[in-house]
Amino acid sequence: MLATLDSYDRVPRILRLNLSGQPVDWATWQEAVCLYARNLVVWKRGESILRLRGGRSRFDGSRTTMDVHSIIACGGRIARHGRSVPPLTNHALFGRDRNLCLYCGGVFPDALLTRDHVVPKSRGGTDAWDNVVAACKRCNHRKGNRLAHECGMELLALPYVPNIAEYLALINSGRILGDQMDFLASQFGRASKERESLLM
Repeated sequence: MLATLDSYDRVPRILRLNLSGQPVDWATWQEAVCLYARNLVVWKRGESILRLRGGRSRFDGSRTTMDVHSIIACGGRIARHGRSVPPLTNHALFGRDRNLCLYCGGVFPDALLTRDHVVPKSRGGTDAWDNVVAACKRCNHRKGNRLAHECGMELLALPYVPNIAEYLALINSGRILGDQMDFLASQFGRASKERESLLM
């Protein structure tokens, strides 16, 4: 469905890829229009979600239009430098863990979850994707500065590092178009798929 002039604020973000089809980032429609105007969009996929109309030609009265698609691959020097590990934020972490406390299995809103270090930082653990899980405040307090087995607790799933496609889905959850989600999901890693079936 194409956006109209009065609904530009509701235009979803555009999934930006590099030339090889790897996800890079989310772009606003304004950023995408600049990429189109600079002829940096090499190929596109998905639906046209916005149609912009330009002025009329004084020679023949024709009007220019520009369709912005939901997925665009760009050339030029616009892609961020490749990052192998996405930044760790609580929002993305809680999304990765589906808002479950990975100790008791309860589902909680972000405000009632905490970042638990599987190996506590005071015992040499790092603040990294593969050492943190979502935990409710009660379970995090109960575990404290110990390893899970030391206090009779058990992890429901192991932590893992999401790839960039998974990360982009996590940080924009709830606002992803179907064709964008299909594209991202096709690039999810094995750890994510195995974990999804485990937490179902």
